[in-house]
Amino acid sequence: MNTAVAQRVQVPDIAAQVTYAMRIMGVSPIPRNYELFYEAYIGSNPKLTRELAALGSKASQEELDAIGAQYFGHHHRTEAIDGAHTKLVGELEGLLRLLKQEQTSLESYTKLLDETFLRITSKNTASVDILKSVIGVLTEATGDTISQGKEMVENVVQKSREMDVVRKELDEYKRIANTDSLTQLSNRRAFDDKLSAIYNTSMTRNVTALILADIDHFKKINDTYGHPVGDKILASVASLIRANVRKDIFVARAGGEEFALVIEGNTEEEAMTIAERIRIALENTPFKNSRTGVNYGPITISLGLCMASEAEGPGELYSKADIALYCAKNGGRNRTMAFEEGMKKDFSKSWLIYRK
Repeated sequence: MNTAVAQRVQVPDIAAQVTYAMRIMGVSPIPRNYELFYEAYIGSNPKLTRELAALGSKASQEELDAIGAQYFGHHHRTEAIDGAHTKLVGELEGLLRLLKQEQTSLESYTKLLDETFLRITSKNTASVDILKSVIGVLTEATGDTISQGKEMVENVVQKSREMDVVRKELDEYKRIANTDSLTQLSNRRAFDDKLSAIYNTSMTRNVTALILADIDHFKKINDTYGHPVGDKILASVASLIRANVRKDIFVARAGGEEFALVIEGNTEEEAMTIAERIRIALENTPFKNSRTGVNYGPITISLGLCMASEAEGPGELYSKADIALYCAKNGGRNRTMAFEEGMKKDFSKSWLIYRK
């Protein structure tokens, strides 16, 4: 269940409580922050809990990372892999540029030499024999240079091919690392990166929307039919969402039964139309076991939307979209709502309530 409905059901699971705590305190919803708050919540490391509490409600990402580096050394492993990947790609591209320049230079020089030789031999002058001799010597010397250059080029080309294979393997690794295994959508890690990237430029924020979508009554589905059925429904809903949006729209499984979409290049009204298309498609899709005849439906979804221009950063954008999602749930479910400032009053309770 999404934390948007946590207040009405007293948030029965730790994940929802921790996530809600982070949102209320304005902490960016990224995995390494979640791990810190999770450990603080369950109290397995009192020292960590005290240090996190000492930061107060305005902790910077640098302060959180400092604590994370102290207690969780693995925080920087994925950053190191990404850094190595980026460095390799940059070096390969630079090498290929130099290779092309060298090859072009050699080819141009050889062409010029051949043309000069032909022009000289076509003239009937007394100095032809001398000129031929000079050009012959120059040609031989240049031929040796070209031969060596070609060998170097071939070696570099081979190394470039090998590096390209490594790059493709790293690209595939990164794709797998950023993919949710159940739904084959982007996972939470990829979503966090995408969310942060929105604020790398201010040029497109007014035409960029975040949509959070949550399957209605999903806990009841799991409790009634079991988690294997729940997983199949999650995968089916993911496929339906992907099938009803453009290929350039980013779609991720944000966690549990929650999905996230980042829509770029559209107004709020257009983004609402896309959200409604997803909602209606799911509402009209039967969920039935063809072998047993058991009907799992109806399956519906609630969606909350916020434009990037209405938030100062990724954490605030996520929080406001989640508030809109909460209001869609609280308003009867199976609906789409866009964030409005007046919605905030329903989301003001302290996260400490949910530690009970």
